[in-house]
Amino acid sequence: MESKKEKTFKFVVVGGGIAGVTCVEQLSSQFPSEAVALVTAGPHIKAVTNYKQVSRRLEEFDVEEKPSSVLEEKYPNLTIIHSAVKSLRTRTHCVETADGRVFGYEKLCICSGARPKLLTQENPHVLGIRDTDSAQEFQKRLAKAKRIVVVGNGGIALELVYEVRRCEVIWAVKDKAIGNTFFDAGAAQFLIPSLEADKEQAAAPCKRQRFTTEEPAPDASGSALGPDWHRGIELRGAEQGSRRVSVEYQCEVEHIFTLEEFLVSSKQTPKPDTAGSWPVYVQLTNGETFGCDFVVSATGVVPNTEPFLHGNNFSLADDGGLRVDDHMMTSETDVYAAGDACSACWEHSPLWQQMRLWTQARQMGWYAGRCMAADVLSEPIDLDFCFELFSHVTKFFNYKVVLLGKFNAQGLGSDHELLVRCTKGREYVKVVLSGGRMVGAVLIGETDLEETFENLILNRMDLTAYGEELLNPDIDIEDYFD
Repeated sequence: MESKKEKTFKFVVVGGGIAGVTCVEQLSSQFPSEAVALVTAGPHIKAVTNYKQVSRRLEEFDVEEKPSSVLEEKYPNLTIIHSAVKSLRTRTHCVETADGRVFGYEKLCICSGARPKLLTQENPHVLGIRDTDSAQEFQKRLAKAKRIVVVGNGGIALELVYEVRRCEVIWAVKDKAIGNTFFDAGAAQFLIPSLEADKEQAAAPCKRQRFTTEEPAPDASGSALGPDWHRGIELRGAEQGSRRVSVEYQCEVEHIFTLEEFLVSSKQTPKPDTAGSWPVYVQLTNGETFGCDFVVSATGVVPNTEPFLHGNNFSLADDGGLRVDDHMMTSETDVYAAGDACSACWEHSPLWQQMRLWTQARQMGWYAGRCMAADVLSEPIDLDFCFELFSHVTKFFNYKVVLLGKFNAQGLGSDHELLVRCTKGREYVKVVLSGGRMVGAVLIGETDLEETFENLILNRMDLTAYGEELLNPDIDIEDYFD
């Protein structure tokens, strides 16, 4: 393999998602005279746009899909290699691409993202939604559908169930409440009425430009969707009426049948309304069986590390990600990783946890680029302050949602108390206190409390004296803690 290296780059980054693009931008601008390469399977990259610093730790941005030429125009020292990675040889410091070319590197960063954990492989009636292509396929199939079953309780499931019109949705969640990854049962109760409310307005114009390619390469798994991926796509089914969502709690999929298999296993007695014939039937662990047009598998992701493992000695975390230290370095020399492909295995700040989200992909990609640079320049570098406090801004059911610190009391056991304030249809505020100090918060709606709460969490101020007054709506809490 050594003999046929086409070119050796100072830095090679694999993956055209947010982590990879952010990393490449960092390196290309810091080393304008060094050769940098981005290896990506698709013709498009994910770019951060409309970046806005909301507070010291909170950031908001959109994710746009752009042709990769945009990056090459901006950075003359950057080469984009359009191919998937076939293998990596860490000993000889080279990467082989699917089209048979071999490139050398001095430093490599793996930002290959994650792929959907599909309920079942190769079933034409089961669709995973992860990238632009699969979102468009979903839109196409939904147009003819009268009923779909959505399985999963993460961000994509939440957005999807809310956005789908004119199609009955059976939503199977394994938890006692919706949105378990992001908030507690109280917040779920606050949001549930939005599912019942009619929402027949036209889809807002899409802010992201969309570039579609005629035929995606067979091995190209695109990078993940943007946080507003459903904006401007009409998610309409074939039924009259607007929205019907039924949630089946605390259950998972036991079996997926075709119509033929379903009729054969006559033990199955479908609900009366599934008596018509459907292309696919889903049997849940709670004993219910539903016929539907297709199943959406939105059950989380697994780190996409496959092509890099063979013949190398990467140490992997329990979740399958490449273990990285506090300089984003893997266990292999000169190989870094960032975003969904990696697992943060340093000793975390008590207020931070890894979640495979947009904000963290951007932060990790940026920081990995800085660590690679510091290494080349033999400069010391401290762990970036974005890893001090977990913070995330998103939108669910059209409400702004801000998550801070141990927002779900993660890892606190019984040693915590919660304060909650809720105004139906307007806002939901939850504060997690431990030992009298604020360690986490969930803010839904336009609460304007994020900056104050972020400061209270970071300052570790003892709030015992304030008790319930902390959330008293008649008190302007900001005046207290300026």
